[in-house]
Amino acid sequence: MRAWLVLGLMLPIAAWAQTRDFEGNSENAGRRGEAQVQLPEYPKPENYLPLKVNAIAAFDFFVDAKSISIGTDGVVRYSLIAQSPDGPLNVSFEGMRCSDAKYRIYAFGRPDKTWSEARGALWQAMPADTRNTQRTVLYDEYFCPKSRIAGKAEDMVRALRYGPPSRSGF
Repeated sequence: MRAWLVLGLMLPIAAWAQTRDFEGNSENAGRRGEAQVQLPEYPKPENYLPLKVNAIAAFDFFVDAKSISIGTDGVVRYSLIAQSPDGPLNVSFEGMRCSDAKYRIYAFGRPDKTWSEARGALWQAMPADTRNTQRTVLYDEYFCPKSRIAGKAEDMVRALRYGPPSRSGF
């Protein structure tokens, strides 16, 4: 009898944990009003926009032009591609909040060009160190200069193509 009681209590908790993984946690969707996230089409090389990070970066970084969007919740979403010098790609679909300098990974790319939803993905503070410079560069120069959304998705694509306004004279 006790086993049924324990199982009866665990099932709702397990179901709750599964819905929180992708849709948000207490700091994410519920309290922040984050919109339901739709995974984009898997990135295609012809849509890659190079992201200049720094001269010592071990990877080449790209943003998929077709994936950049701004949700009604104020989150900039995009696919980020990191390519190692040996060729393999790391692909992720992420969100960035300009209002509080946080990012979140929603999904990771698989070798068969499909998405695998990130489990337990939480909003994280933009890193101050050099390990994740690509996100800091996206935040500061392309998506959230002065902690505000940098216009429309088309403006962000233009900045990635031709340089951020601070460098290109836009």
